[in-house]
Amino acid sequence: MKDWTEFGLRPLPVMSARSRVVEVPPIQGVIDALVAECNGKADVPLRGITTDGHVVPGLFGARRGSVDSAPLRDAALAFLASLSPAVRAKATFPLDASESRLWFNVHMNFFRHGVMLEDLPTVQRELGLDLLRATLSARGFAQARDIMRLNEVLAQVSGSSDEFGEWPYFVSIFGTPSVDEPWGWQFDGHHINVNCFVFGDEMVLTPTFMGSEPCKVTSGPFAGIEVFAPEQQVGLDLIRSFDAAQHDTAVLYPSIMPGNLPKHLEHWIDGRMQAGAFNDNIVLPYQGLRGDALSDAQRRLLRTAVGTYLGWGRDDHAAVRAFEVDAHLDETWFSWFGGTDDEDPFYYRIHSPVVLIEFDHHPGVVFDNPEPTHHHIHTILRTPNGGDYGTDLLARHHAEFDHSHGDHG
Repeated sequence: MKDWTEFGLRPLPVMSARSRVVEVPPIQGVIDALVAECNGKADVPLRGITTDGHVVPGLFGARRGSVDSAPLRDAALAFLASLSPAVRAKATFPLDASESRLWFNVHMNFFRHGVMLEDLPTVQRELGLDLLRATLSARGFAQARDIMRLNEVLAQVSGSSDEFGEWPYFVSIFGTPSVDEPWGWQFDGHHINVNCFVFGDEMVLTPTFMGSEPCKVTSGPFAGIEVFAPEQQVGLDLIRSFDAAQHDTAVLYPSIMPGNLPKHLEHWIDGRMQAGAFNDNIVLPYQGLRGDALSDAQRRLLRTAVGTYLGWGRDDHAAVRAFEVDAHLDETWFSWFGGTDDEDPFYYRIHSPVVLIEFDHHPGVVFDNPEPTHHHIHTILRTPNGGDYGTDLLARHHAEFDHSHGDHG
């Protein structure tokens, strides 16, 4: 497998990360169809990801524990207070604004909204990052910042400074940060999309997408950066622990090389990923090997794998989510596409009533490698059955309060 520095550059149409992309003459039809498809999906009322079109009720309310939401609230209020009235108006949206579902992990600006960090002076930019820092764990925040820096690597290598860079990332706040009213915030840009919903001392941190191209730098000003090594390794540890029968059940396709998969698993943006942007209501049946078919040692590996993704969030939130996941460990399914040798590209999915994780190796977008490699990775963390975007928490809020007079947010 080549190092990414040995790849050439792929000729790409100019599509800005900063200004809204409307016209792309070389591929206008493709772009128009993509935007129309995304808007069509976003227009469908949010139900959540299910296995059969029906949300399983009662999965979250009795299990969610307390988190200290004060740091998030304080960071959001400090950020907003630092902005001029005009900029603050760009950054804030009603709680139920449709923009909350208009995130996209691609580099081009089709749907961006809110205030772009790059447009802010350093002090305000840091206050925006404080909100990300208060929401994620130290490891999650470090990974997010490294992804941003790797996006700057793309700008330098490709010479496309309008399409890539460290700071074309957008912050939006939904509702009013409050002690007892629901609110949320979003961080959106190339390869990082964090959606956070807060209600009192409860927090939801899905959907969260993280990806990167490249994933490791060994020279230059960003030497030493490496992302997704833990996420990659936990999948390999689990699949390599299986006996022959387990392996045959879990591995649905032995290769993810081009032409070896059904067309719906070779999407030009999502690859094998099924729960990416705008797929908030996808019906995704379980597949692969079920948790109750694992040994105790393998179940520990499965919990470690899930915990690696939950660990993107703050420790208290991750602990609450781990409790939910453990309650459904027998119903947690693991599936794999691809090989299991050190350099083989692969995809895996972990899926239960309360968590959905996807990891996927991709071919080059900026670089010209046509086959997937370890140099381009997409990952996503979701909460099925109405958990994403705090849907279940908001439903509980509406059930508890009378909104007919507009007394509550």
